Amino acid sequence: MILDILRQTLSVALTAAPWLLLGLLAAGGVKALIPEAALQRWLGGSGIPATARAAVVGAPLPLCSCGAIPTALALHRGGAGRGPTTAFLIGTPGVGVDSLAISYALLGPMMAVARALGAIVTAITTGLLVGRTRAATERPDPPRGEPDSCGTADGCATPEAPERLSARLRAGLAYAFGGVLDDIRLWLVIGLLVAGALLALVPPATLAAWGSGLPAMLVMAVIGIPMYLCATAATPIAVGLIAAGVSPGTVLVFLLAAPITSLATLGVFRRELGTPALLLYLTGIAVTTIALGLALDAGLAHTGVDVATQMGTAGEMLPAWLEWSTLVILIVLATPVLRRWLDRLIPHPQPRSA
Repeated sequence: MILDILRQTLSVALTAAPWLLLGLLAAGGVKALIPEAALQRWLGGSGIPATARAAVVGAPLPLCSCGAIPTALALHRGGAGRGPTTAFLIGTPGVGVDSLAISYALLGPMMAVARALGAIVTAITTGLLVGRTRAATERPDPPRGEPDSCGTADGCATPEAPERLSARLRAGLAYAFGGVLDDIRLWLVIGLLVAGALLALVPPATLAAWGSGLPAMLVMAVIGIPMYLCATAATPIAVGLIAAGVSPGTVLVFLLAAPITSLATLGVFRRELGTPALLLYLTGIAVTTIALGLALDAGLAHTGVDVATQMGTAGEMLPAWLEWSTLVILIVLATPVLRRWLDRLIPHPQPRSA
């Protein structure tokens, strides 16, 4: 049993590694290239426009839940509101261009559209719920155009001279692979171990025995929320569930709940935004995905559309060499001793003498 758990944990880690590395690179890019003032304008506040923008912007990105964590942290710490940060954290792993393509190929157009819209609706709904919370350490934002406690409308920050692009990129990467990776590595390890245990002890294919309807959807949500499965990898499992007789609505709950969050996401989310926000996050995901599943089954029953007849075969996963190499890179970067050793090997540019 232990060997099975470790084997599944390694499999999940290999699947997540390329997307996590991509997410860290994206976080470094956000930190280096997007001014905090711009983030506050685009994703600040907790209203519908900012939350919807975050969900729509994040949806096409090919990142898993673990890969979306560092980017979402960079957005939030750069000035994005709690609601938009949550919407980005949900919408990004919920569906991407890669998973949407394989969904169309394997599940057909109906499920592909339902999955894309479902991820965006879940992101916006949950983002609006979380946006209503506020950490105890946060002070209310001053009304737009009015001075804050510093006597200015732009906050207490003083303008700095612009840095060279290369310097900003180095600082962004140092931030992503230093501060952000250090903050999330423990929860990532815990989340991967739990995901491996769930996959070993409760294989997704066995969920077909639960059938369809509200109880089955509840089971899918409860098991899917802490489980780690990237959106692309969850798609072939969904094909097997539909072939086994599970309703498309129940499968949609699985397709949404499993990829958009994981135990690693939950741990980092609670640390960053607090327990009240986490409870609303879980409530929003569970209620919205189940409501969408029920609506899909009702709509298909009314129209008589048979999703099973639309399913095809296609798709391939990332090559093994890429998964292994990125996992090794992440282990080195996440281990302080190995990171210091690597830092000594890499030559650093010396400042020019006056």
